[in-house]
Amino acid sequence: MTSCWVIYNGSLVSDKFADQARLVAEAADRAGIAVKIMKNYETIMDLSVNLSIPDFAILLDKDILLGYFLKSRGVPVYNDPAVIDLCDNKATQYVQLAAQQLPMPRTIVAPKVYPNFSIADSGYFEEVIERLGLPMIIKEGHGSFGMKVYLIETEEQFYEKVDSLRGIDFVFQEFVASSRGRDIRINIVGERIVAAMYRHSETDFRANITNGGVASPIELTLAQKEMALAAAHAVGATFAGVDLLFGENEQPLVCEVNAAAHIRNILNVTGINVADAMIAYILEDLG
Repeated sequence: MTSCWVIYNGSLVSDKFADQARLVAEAADRAGIAVKIMKNYETIMDLSVNLSIPDFAILLDKDILLGYFLKSRGVPVYNDPAVIDLCDNKATQYVQLAAQQLPMPRTIVAPKVYPNFSIADSGYFEEVIERLGLPMIIKEGHGSFGMKVYLIETEEQFYEKVDSLRGIDFVFQEFVASSRGRDIRINIVGERIVAAMYRHSETDFRANITNGGVASPIELTLAQKEMALAAAHAVGATFAGVDLLFGENEQPLVCEVNAAAHIRNILNVTGINVADAMIAYILEDLG
């Protein structure tokens, strides 16, 4: 019997992460797979020891080192840890998306500034404000569920925020006013769109459900479908949650690609269990 591990981060106290693992494990069980839900620390990465390994692993976490460890032992990992690694840092992700010339908000990757030093007197930040204007968005490289994304409306807020982010990867991004409080989440498996939902918020510039947004099913346009598939392909993601914004004349812009996208909310909204498509893809991929 084919075996698999479904891995989530055991250090996180919210049940949403264990719930994600259960959804995927139940789909694997329905497909006749011997499945084990694993917390990431339950596999000790002892490089000198051989361990009993599954036929494949589904990594629902950003423990990229664990993904690389399992892959080094011959375990097919979904998503590939290199993809999770790329998408986990928004700065590196945007560099890759821009290299594929995908439409997205104008983005400037912040230079590395060490915590005990400053470039405040260099003129760099004034140039960023001149290019993007205010309001603008500042996004930390690492963050999920809309966290560590900041709407900057004044110069005072701008300088306060960049000063607090010394030593942290982040980007400056154009604020797309036409998409304030609304976006689209599209779940992709392989080269196929499985489910999509429209998210909106009346109280926040972000549309994430975690931040109080509400969601409903959406019929995607051809342009939205093509953009989402192109974004997932650009980062090499087998499984992806692609977020699109509404640009000028409602034209889609890539907001970001999530390589460890949660699937509970889109199941609740659309009735589509993305986990079943994930398991079907893996079994076909393994032949």
